[in-house]
Amino acid sequence: MSRLQRTDGLTDEQSELVKLVRQFVEEQIIPVAQDLEHADEYPTEIVEGMKEMGIFGLMIPEEYGGLGESLLTYALCVEEIARGWMSVSGIINTHFIVAYMLLQHGTEEQKQRYLPRMATGEVRGAFSMSEPGLGSDVAAIKSKAVAGDGEGEDQKWTVNAQKMWLTNGGSSNLVAVLVRTDLGESDSPYRNMTTFLVEKEPGFGRTAQGVTVPGKIEKMGYKGVDTTELVLEGHETTSAQILGGVPGKGFYQMMDGVEVGRVNVAARACGLSRRAFELGIAYAQQRETFGKQIAQHQAIMFRLADMATKVEAAHQMMVKAARLKDKGERNDLEAGMAKYLAAEYCADVVEQSFRIHGGYGYSKEYEIERLYREAPMLLIGEGTAEIQKMIIGRRLLEEYALKR
Repeated sequence: MSRLQRTDGLTDEQSELVKLVRQFVEEQIIPVAQDLEHADEYPTEIVEGMKEMGIFGLMIPEEYGGLGESLLTYALCVEEIARGWMSVSGIINTHFIVAYMLLQHGTEEQKQRYLPRMATGEVRGAFSMSEPGLGSDVAAIKSKAVAGDGEGEDQKWTVNAQKMWLTNGGSSNLVAVLVRTDLGESDSPYRNMTTFLVEKEPGFGRTAQGVTVPGKIEKMGYKGVDTTELVLEGHETTSAQILGGVPGKGFYQMMDGVEVGRVNVAARACGLSRRAFELGIAYAQQRETFGKQIAQHQAIMFRLADMATKVEAAHQMMVKAARLKDKGERNDLEAGMAKYLAAEYCADVVEQSFRIHGGYGYSKEYEIERLYREAPMLLIGEGTAEIQKMIIGRRLLEEYALKR
């Protein structure tokens, strides 16, 4: 066990589970990650291994067939997986967010229908907020669902949408999709959004009635995992597929999911930065210049010290945010801080490790080249640094408001 990123106060069960995941990463992910990433190949065997371990049901309660673990346990496992290959942690992340949204906001019928199969990995989730011209302005979504005949769960809806940046867009078979449902009950755009649960077949092209998943979006990093668009053209559904059964609550449901997702992204950044540090400190002891290891040169030693400090600080912030959520306390401030700090530190630690490798860091033969292309995604996933600062700033003004 590394001296860095240790977590105090874990139960024996938590420690054993994290240890099991760490062993899986060492044996099943790290040895193949380079080849799969360079080929942009979906890690099918790794995913099957995670199914057997119960990773897809980590936070799903035992009554629905999951392991019933805490957010902290989940985040620590994701940290280990991201250390092996960040793309694999992305496969888990979006699935986890959809399962969490179902657990927190779904009807009992929806929970019974989806969660047991999500726990085994038979049903794999993706969620969709963004659109081609949307960016961070969720209130500006144009995708729309129009109500038709019927009442209650049988009320019909027709959905037309063009969505963007779906992780697991091709491999998933359940997508939580945020659209507008302008029912005239509120002037607020946030109260006129609804989350629909869209079932489809895995794959690309036409995957269900009115549902098309175009091919994978080509990316500079974050390969292996499929990132796609989602097009809904006259997709017919009913109110039974509205998350929670009631329209108009979709924005708040999505934000709740993204909030725990920020802890997840922080954990992924922690895992990636630790791997970059490990690669950097190992190479610094193997490479010699001017008659000694480059690790013995003060400039490199200072760089290693800075990297390790950032790795440790980000981990502790992530752990704090997860533990607050597990206690049932509000953690949007801490989750925003953790995501912001961990992602920024990750980008810096990876670059410093890249610099330690010198010219070899630019070669695809070295793992640090892959990490260098993966780290930028964490700067924008689940909200950019600027969005995190807005969240943090608003919460601070709430906490420190002057009494008048």
